[in-house]
Amino acid sequence: MEREVRVRFAPSPTGPLHIGGVRTALYNFLFARRHGGKMILRIEDTDSQRFVPGAEAYINEALAWLGIEFDEGVKEGGPYGPYKQSERRDIYREYVQKLIDAGRAYYAFDTPAELEAKRAEVANFQYDASTRGTMRNSLAMPAEEVKVLMDAGTPYVVRFLVEPGRDVEVNDLIRGKVVIKSDILDDKVLYKSADDLPTYHLANIVDDHLMRVSHVIRGEEWLPSAPLHVLLYEAFGWADTMPDFVHLPLLLKPDGKGKLSKRDGDRLGFPVFPLEWHDPKSGNISTGYRESGYLPEAVVNFLALLGWNPGDDTEVMSMDELIKKFSFEHCSKSGAKFAFEKGKWFNHTYLQEISNAELATLFKPVLLQHGVNPEDFSDEYITRAVAMVKSRINFVSELWDHARFFFIAPDSYDAKAVKKRWSAETPAIMTELVDVLEGLDDFSSAAAEPVVLAWIADKGYHLGNVMNAFRLAVVGECKGPHMFDITELMGCAETVRRIRIAAERIQIPE
Repeated sequence: MEREVRVRFAPSPTGPLHIGGVRTALYNFLFARRHGGKMILRIEDTDSQRFVPGAEAYINEALAWLGIEFDEGVKEGGPYGPYKQSERRDIYREYVQKLIDAGRAYYAFDTPAELEAKRAEVANFQYDASTRGTMRNSLAMPAEEVKVLMDAGTPYVVRFLVEPGRDVEVNDLIRGKVVIKSDILDDKVLYKSADDLPTYHLANIVDDHLMRVSHVIRGEEWLPSAPLHVLLYEAFGWADTMPDFVHLPLLLKPDGKGKLSKRDGDRLGFPVFPLEWHDPKSGNISTGYRESGYLPEAVVNFLALLGWNPGDDTEVMSMDELIKKFSFEHCSKSGAKFAFEKGKWFNHTYLQEISNAELATLFKPVLLQHGVNPEDFSDEYITRAVAMVKSRINFVSELWDHARFFFIAPDSYDAKAVKKRWSAETPAIMTELVDVLEGLDDFSSAAAEPVVLAWIADKGYHLGNVMNAFRLAVVGECKGPHMFDITELMGCAETVRRIRIAAERIQIPE
């Protein structure tokens, strides 16, 4: 009988959630939902020195924005809590003692200064079978001396005893069987008496076992720790319940070599965090995908395809579609280039699928930012305006550049267009055009266009010059949607007003 699929995302509240961590959370979520399993959010806050206020709330808000849901966690509760490691001290103490009693771990009293001196003395020093006998630990010291140190409250750590000469096998669902020689592993610290908390290695193993985690899905950077985790499972007698390991490919720089970093985003102009982050220590503000105008559905779709494919050429997929298709069989072993321009394409694609009315609602805050009160325009007007230009944008904020003329008349005119399209005769022609427009009974695009084009032909005017001057007067530049669609929405009075102002204001270049 197959065990229930239970996965966990276990971030540390040491700062903002990196986009690579978001992808890890997403893959955990897709896998759990694909197999009808449970998704756990566990907060790994055992490193008290690196704790950052606000980071945990940021993690929760970011994942909620993206639609990554949890079945168990700090907020959700569940049968295997607490789900915050700092609240599980008593549990960890018990399992540390079990390893010591079984002879699989030992006390070490080496001070930071002593360890530093040893590193200076021994090239590539590692605390392992070849060096532990020369150090200050319970394996190398008389029991009486150890007892004196313990009774005196001397700070210590507990290290895991790694025996050399063994091939440690890690079965990875992406990489297959990975074999590591135990000789290259050091005796990792599992517990520190100074803060009465375990390190990552012990806490993860104990929590994954007690929370019945079936699959550990994490980044490739954690692969070197997997052999130690296998040995810990065996040391506790839990080999039969060991989870399957899945180490995801790294997210790589868009250019060059190496892992994606915040500096790459700053250098190339894209976010590496899901939400804007305000650093409480430095006061620095880092941009986020949400505040940059990305839709959560677009970010999810973009991230899902960085290191995974559905087995066909499908690119645009909803969360439900991703869940149905997700499988580690189609995950790459090699790193995935962070093609941030593709992220913009996804955002453009998803914006085109949004209803015009919803897009208009999203645009209203942008209008306010530019000093335009949306209440001065009907919802229908704003909706029709954004509908005309939505195909041109990647982000909602870009609507302003393409649609501002619908809301404010131009106060300047494109110099190159004026030089090319405006002549001494243009003001008079524009005055004639006003008469034509004011004489229309139907100002719709379908009715106005043939009348104006017929007038231009009858007068023998140059079509391009007249229409571009018309556009220049109304829009301020020679670009935008179909001209008569613009004037239909704007109305005759506003169209005529703008033409008259332009005829008076535009100066012919000398």
